[in-house]
Amino acid sequence: MSARWKIVSAVVVVLIVIIGIAIMTSPKEEEKEVVTNEDRLEAIPSTAVKWTSSNDSFAPVVHSPLWAQPVPMPGPVNTAGAEDSPFMTANGTWFFFFFTPDMNIPAQNQLTDGMTGIWWTQRVNGSWTAPTRIILNDDVSLDGAECVVGTTMWFASVRAGNYEEIDVFSAEYSDGGWKDVENLGEQLNSDYDIGEFHLMANMTTVYFHTGNTGLAGAMDLWVSQKSGSSWGTPVPISELNTVQEYEGYPYVTPDGSELWFTSKSRLNYTGPAIFRSVKQPNGTWGAPEEIISNFAGEATMDPDGNIYFVHHFYQQSTDHLYEADIYVAYKQ
Repeated sequence: MSARWKIVSAVVVVLIVIIGIAIMTSPKEEEKEVVTNEDRLEAIPSTAVKWTSSNDSFAPVVHSPLWAQPVPMPGPVNTAGAEDSPFMTANGTWFFFFFTPDMNIPAQNQLTDGMTGIWWTQRVNGSWTAPTRIILNDDVSLDGAECVVGTTMWFASVRAGNYEEIDVFSAEYSDGGWKDVENLGEQLNSDYDIGEFHLMANMTTVYFHTGNTGLAGAMDLWVSQKSGSSWGTPVPISELNTVQEYEGYPYVTPDGSELWFTSKSRLNYTGPAIFRSVKQPNGTWGAPEEIISNFAGEATMDPDGNIYFVHHFYQQSTDHLYEADIYVAYKQ
């Protein structure tokens, strides 16, 4: 499970109080302040330990000969804080992630630290720029689970006025910023209560997971098609969903030929693992193959087929997650 949503239950309780204060003390419209990578680094506690392969008891492991063994993503993304929920745009030039300075601090501190949320970096001349935070609300909110198609971002947020605890919103990129934030409505957020999602380039197909008891009793993968202004009744991806385990955090390649998801390892490794399913000639999804194990999840890919994912550092003796980084398995 992602670092950001471990704290959601506590966030919802605290948010009610904090939002009330924020609404009374903050203007509704104000210039959004730029939060830089320097600010991000300064926000990380001085006592934070940067985990590496040398103290990682459960380093991620690749099982397919198509990819090299994973390594930390090069560049300025990873820190001693927690980087999570990676997303790469189809052209490989924009990279988004969720960041919090310390994934173990109380929820109210994450809400008000000015750092926790969605960050992004851009590839320029082969290198990633220093990340900056994307601020999507003038009041208190917790934003994450981003997916970007063209200049449209979908993201999940805990904030005032939601239909449910966590709603899905959209934003548009223009004139150097992310603007026109809009709640995506009661159908997706309340009727279907979609969890983390992947929006296809046609903007009319969305894959998602949900544990909504109106659809299913456990976290499973679903797909919905949009017709006009309405989203069709979600269809379960029965070839991949199981009774005994969860399936979630979908990523679909731009050509629609592969669906990647996160579930518990089925090769007896510890924690979550990343699976790949290939679409068959008859349109069904093929048997899933476990590609990366050991606290690996939420895959995304660049145009060269390199897999970017979140790796959580886990210590078995304390049964605790201490940090998270973005790792990459390069296509061979």
